[in-house]
Amino acid sequence: MGLTNQSTGLKTLKDSFNVDLQSPDDIVIALAGNPNTGKSTMFNSLTGLKQHTGNWPGKTVTNARGTFSHNGQKYILVDLPGTYSLLSNSVEEEIARDFICFGKPHAVVVVADSTCLERNLNLLLQILEITSNVILCVNLIDEAKRKGIEINCKKLSHELGITVIPTNARNGIGLDTLKDSLHSMITAERTLSPIKINYNDQITEAVDELCPIISPVLENDVLDIRWTSLRLLDGDSSIIKSIEKYLNIDLSSREEIMSKINSIKDDLEIIHNINIDVLREKIVSSIIDTAESITTKVISEHKKKNKSFDRKIDKVITSKALGIPIMLLLLGIIFWITIVGANYPSALLSNMFSTLELKLTDFFNWISAPAWLHGVIILGLFRTLGWVISVMLPPMAIFFPLFTLLEDLGYLPRIAFNLDYFFKKCCAHGKQALTMCMVKLKL
Repeated sequence: MGLTNQSTGLKTLKDSFNVDLQSPDDIVIALAGNPNTGKSTMFNSLTGLKQHTGNWPGKTVTNARGTFSHNGQKYILVDLPGTYSLLSNSVEEEIARDFICFGKPHAVVVVADSTCLERNLNLLLQILEITSNVILCVNLIDEAKRKGIEINCKKLSHELGITVIPTNARNGIGLDTLKDSLHSMITAERTLSPIKINYNDQITEAVDELCPIISPVLENDVLDIRWTSLRLLDGDSSIIKSIEKYLNIDLSSREEIMSKINSIKDDLEIIHNINIDVLREKIVSSIIDTAESITTKVISEHKKKNKSFDRKIDKVITSKALGIPIMLLLLGIIFWITIVGANYPSALLSNMFSTLELKLTDFFNWISAPAWLHGVIILGLFRTLGWVISVMLPPMAIFFPLFTLLEDLGYLPRIAFNLDYFFKKCCAHGKQALTMCMVKLKL
């Protein structure tokens, strides 16, 4: 494949994100991070745009684009969807992954929540497998300080092998340092050496065996060969579609590649008893273990005690034996409170609208309004409005605050984790359990 086709594919992806390069000297920066880390607030602070910010997972489903200048250089900032990983289990993950892989931004700024650093490092480590031009912003440092959490950012930078900047995007703290670091990264001609994830021997040998087959096809190092091999081995069909879409390379038609992948998978399953599900589980476990190891070294002892307590809770609410029963019990209690609790305000609202309907009917009779007008306005519009408000408003006013409380307590991601395995069986994602709960409420 020629460079022209590659350039066309990369331009197509940038166009899909509204990244119009007015000059070849424009620098494209991708802004990535978990939901609720202050990523959109940082985007607004850097670009001056007033993008809507929200406090719910998956809020940034598409992307936002803005520009800023520093030291005479124009930067185009692309706010990627908030996501917990790049394993393409959802639309958000696939959009973020494709832009980092094929959009070829000059740098990626990862925004992490300093109050739950370990969980945020999982995404960072996956991005570092794709590109080394990464800067980590440890955001919400004011929240961390209030909770007694201390993070040694200098040591964290040493462990990760990249620049780490403590920030508070809401107050603009650390943003000037971020701009200086971006300028240094773009202009400096040096090779970065970020941390590498250590997978077990079986996975490493399988990747080493596949890399020489993949490397000649993905010419000019358009993708990291080891990362691509890993994605192909764990059965990620979406990466094959993205490679064909943006690089015009159809890996599925390359018999030698697909044959080799199937051969390696068979060997893993027969010799080491590692099937696709086990392989992905081991990959994810390696990422989590690496994040935990780093976090243990850079967070203060006070936080370690809290984390130990959190882990004890996680072992219960996400365990195979108790995770699902606890989730069903808790959701059942919420639905019961919602339905039973909504009966009282619903009755009050219904009585209020019924009384108003009688008053309005008397008024229409007093002015001798025609029957058809009374039917359209009172029996049609007003009565329908009254029914909708009486039936829908009270449950929503109870249900959504309760769900917000679960989100603030960090339980919603655990629900998604508990149900992810079951939802994957029907080609869905664990996070869809949350929308399922809302649909159930409406029914």
